Amino acid sequence: MTNFTKRQNGPSRRSFLAGSAAAVGAGLILPQGARAQAQPKKGGTLRVGFTQGSTSDSLDPATFNNDFMFASGYAVFNTLTEIAPDGTAQPDLAESFEASSDAATWTFRLRDNAQFSDGKTATANDVIASIRHHMGPESKSGIKPLLEQITDIRADGDKVVIFELAAGNADFPFIFNDYHLGIRQDTGDGTIDPNSRIGTGGYVIDVFEPGVRVELTRRDDYWKEGRAHFDKVVILKVGDPAARMNALMTGEVDLIDRPDLKTINLLGRAPNVKIHTQDGTLHYIMPMQTNTAPFDDMNVRMALKYGINREDMIEKVLRGYGTVGNDQPISRSMPYYNDDLEQITYDPERAKYHLKQAGLESLDVTLSTSDAAFNGAVDASVLFAENARPAGLNIEVKREPDDGYWSNVWLQKPFCCSYWGGRPTPDLMFSTGYAADAEWNETKWDNERFNELLLQARPELDQTRRAEMYGEMQKIVKEQGGALIPAFGQYVSAMSESVQMPEEVSEMWDLDSQRFIERWWMS
Repeated sequence: MTNFTKRQNGPSRRSFLAGSAAAVGAGLILPQGARAQAQPKKGGTLRVGFTQGSTSDSLDPATFNNDFMFASGYAVFNTLTEIAPDGTAQPDLAESFEASSDAATWTFRLRDNAQFSDGKTATANDVIASIRHHMGPESKSGIKPLLEQITDIRADGDKVVIFELAAGNADFPFIFNDYHLGIRQDTGDGTIDPNSRIGTGGYVIDVFEPGVRVELTRRDDYWKEGRAHFDKVVILKVGDPAARMNALMTGEVDLIDRPDLKTINLLGRAPNVKIHTQDGTLHYIMPMQTNTAPFDDMNVRMALKYGINREDMIEKVLRGYGTVGNDQPISRSMPYYNDDLEQITYDPERAKYHLKQAGLESLDVTLSTSDAAFNGAVDASVLFAENARPAGLNIEVKREPDDGYWSNVWLQKPFCCSYWGGRPTPDLMFSTGYAADAEWNETKWDNERFNELLLQARPELDQTRRAEMYGEMQKIVKEQGGALIPAFGQYVSAMSESVQMPEEVSEMWDLDSQRFIERWWMS
C-alpha cells in the first residue's frame, strides 16, 4: 500500500493472498485534510537527492546497477514494456504484444509515432540491436541470463519484432521492463553506441557526471501523451543520510530516497515535507558465496541464518518499516508465494548445533558492509554481530567505502550486504539472482534440483503445477541456499509538498518503480 503521512510510527506491511496478481494496485492515502487528487501539469524543476551512484557509472545500459542510473535511464530511454500499478506488463515503446499458443513465439508491434530525440523514428532494427547488445559472448550485462532463452530475433518490416524462444514462457513480456533494456539506435551494422544520449524517452541529457550529477530537460516533442511533466530534472548523489535529509528540509532538493529511519521523525516535523511509504518486493540480504569456504558448508550457512535476530532488525534498524524475511526472495505480494514454509527464527542453540554438524565449536567470518548497500546496513551488520556472539559466531564487521561498493564489494567479497528491489514474477527473480549461470547470482549458488525446476516451471501452463514447482524452489533456497534474507522492507522516500504523483503507483521498485521522472509532476 502507498501512504502519504506527515509522520510515521512504523507501519506494518500489507498482506496479500498467495497466488494473487504480481502486485495489487497501490492505494494512495493523502494527508488528513488534503484535497482531491491534483491533475498533472507541465512545468517546474525537480531536484532529487539519491543515495546511490558511483563514479564508475556509465551510460552503457549493460553496466546499470544502481538507482542513479535506473531513474536516469527510464527518463531518457523507453523500454518495450512497463509495469503498471496493478502489476501487469503493459506496452510502452511497443504498441502491443501477443504470443503463440505455446508461448514460445512472441510478436511485438512498435508504435508508429515513437521518435528518438534526433527526430528519427524508432524501428524494429533499433530494438533488435539494443537487445543483442546484452546477448553477446563478452556481455556482462545483468539481464543476459534472461535473454539466453531467445533463439532468434527478427524484424517483420520496420514496426514488428518477432522473438523465438527455446521453450514457452508466459512471463516473457515482463523482461522488457528491465532497466537494462532501454532502446537505443541501431548504428547501421546491428549494434548500438552504448554511450549515446539519444533516446525515445521524455527527456534529454544536458549534463552527465557519473555518480555525481545528471541534468535532464523535457522534450517538447515527446510522443507519449500525458507523461514527462517537469521542465527540468536534476539528480544528485547525496550519499550521506544526514546531508540528504538536511538538503530536503532546507529546500536544496525536492525529493530524497531512503531517509534515515533513525531520524525520520525530524522530517515529519518539517514544514512542507511529506513522507511516502510504499509496499513492494524490497528485501535486504547478506549473501554468502557458497563456492567459498566456510560458506560452502550448508551447516555453516544455517548456523548464520539462526544466528540473526530478525525481529530485532525490524525494530531497531528498520524502525518498523518492514517484516521478517525467511531466506528466500519471493514476497507475499507475488504470485506463487509459499505460505507453508516454517519461519527461521533467532535460535543460538540451534545455530550451535549446525556449527557442531560442520565440525566447529566457533566460527570467525568477516561481513563487508556499507550504507550504500541499503539504508542502515552498517547498523544491521553490527546488530547481527551482537546477536550471533552467543552462538559462537564471531562476525567481524568491515565497513567498506560507499563509492564503488557495487563494483568492488558486491559479487566480489564472500560475505557482504546487499538489497533487491525484487522482480514482478518468481521466474524473473530466480533467473536473475539464483540461477547457476546468472551474472547477478551473488551467492554463487548452483543447485541441480533448483535449476531443473526453474526450466520446467517457465513454460508450464498448468497453474497448480506451476505453483507447486515455485513453492518447492522457495523451500530449496531457504534451506540450502546462501541467501540470508532477514527482512522485507517498505520503500520510504520523502519530498516537498509540491511534488505530486498519480493516485496509483507501481510498487515493484521504489519511486513508482523508478519511473517517477516520467510519471510525476510539480503542483
